[in-house]
Amino acid sequence: MAALGLASCAPGSDEPAGNASPTSSVRTDAAALGNVTLTVWDQEVRGGQAAQMKQLNDDFQAKYPNIKLKRVSRSFEDLKTTLRLALSGNEPPDVVQSNNGRSDMGEFVKAGQLVPLDPWAQAYDWKKRYPDTVLQYSRYSADGKTFGEGNLYGLPQVGEVVGIYYNKAKLSQLGLQPPATWADFEAALAKAKAAGQVPMQLGNLDKWPAIHVFGTVQGRSVPADQITTLAFGRPGASWTTPENVKAATDLVSWVDKGYFNNGFNGQGYDPAWQDFGKGNGVFLIAGTWLQADLQKALGPNVGFMLPPGPDGSGPDAQPVVTGGTGLPFAITSKSKNPDAAAAYINFITSPEAMAVLTKTGNLPIADTAAQQAPAGLGQDVFTAFGTAVSKNGLVPYLDYATPTMYDTIGAALQDLLAKKATPEKFTERLQADYQKFSQAK
Repeated sequence: MAALGLASCAPGSDEPAGNASPTSSVRTDAAALGNVTLTVWDQEVRGGQAAQMKQLNDDFQAKYPNIKLKRVSRSFEDLKTTLRLALSGNEPPDVVQSNNGRSDMGEFVKAGQLVPLDPWAQAYDWKKRYPDTVLQYSRYSADGKTFGEGNLYGLPQVGEVVGIYYNKAKLSQLGLQPPATWADFEAALAKAKAAGQVPMQLGNLDKWPAIHVFGTVQGRSVPADQITTLAFGRPGASWTTPENVKAATDLVSWVDKGYFNNGFNGQGYDPAWQDFGKGNGVFLIAGTWLQADLQKALGPNVGFMLPPGPDGSGPDAQPVVTGGTGLPFAITSKSKNPDAAAAYINFITSPEAMAVLTKTGNLPIADTAAQQAPAGLGQDVFTAFGTAVSKNGLVPYLDYATPTMYDTIGAALQDLLAKKATPEKFTERLQADYQKFSQAK
């Protein structure tokens, strides 16, 4: 993982915004903390995600019977909607999973609602398990303005990469192999459409799924360093370059050619990938978090690959692929038991936990090389992630860019895909958000 380089006051608090302080004396003997109840909010609701969390929670409580876990599990969308309100209440959870981006973790840091984890990181020696290039995705300055540097506010369990799932049986029926180049990929989409198949599943009712599809297309024409600059909200790049306009134009062309399922803008994310799992669709652009569910649904008929490079790039070229870490686990500033919360985070991210993640069909972000990757789809996923990491090809999620970019780009992509906005207007909308944030920093 060492190559992973690209990723007001709190109500009821007397601390100024951004100045939440950790406990002065860290205790790591969880068994000696007395009877404690920890409320944990997570978004591990799908098959393999839910399985690993249940097993690790059971193991934790067996080892530390003095610490009772009260788990609240919500979908990504529900968590994003409710977490902000929960953190501002009088009794927030102790441990939460928070989206790394500025609109979530950045704002929580700014409001003083999360505790810096650096004292526990030192006590548990997390830097030996996690290189700085991973921890940067959970680092913010105390005022929440600088992303990728400063205090550590979370620790992730999983690595993520957004790639292309494909139905092997359908490709075989079409007389095709997994595409080696981007031109091959688009040719496969065209052949699938001509054969009466659904070329690609997409459910964009939740708006964020199209961010991953656009990011995949963007990576074929926009240099990786420019995407990284934009996604981290740093100065020096622009959304309105010809390359970004081209990416938006290419994406719209897929709509014009009928490459997506009917009504994709009004279909939910889960129904779309589940439909792919039922054998409807040749391709699905999505993240490695669907590994366990799609393996269960399609068995040996499902494969996963990194988005192929442009023509002439060659098999040894650096991939450009969206990815990084899963949602990190953080400690809230109002937790009455931060040492117990830190012990819990340490347990679910330990080397033993990484083995549990592997067995339940997930992609562990630490000790990845030490794991025995499962055959089939699991091997595809581990290989893809390893390639992206070793070739320094991961670029951050685009919605990280500004505190409002998640909403801005999600809505803008819905309009773009509905043909309510031109590619030029689409990029101008993103640039306006990016420029407003840059000027306010």
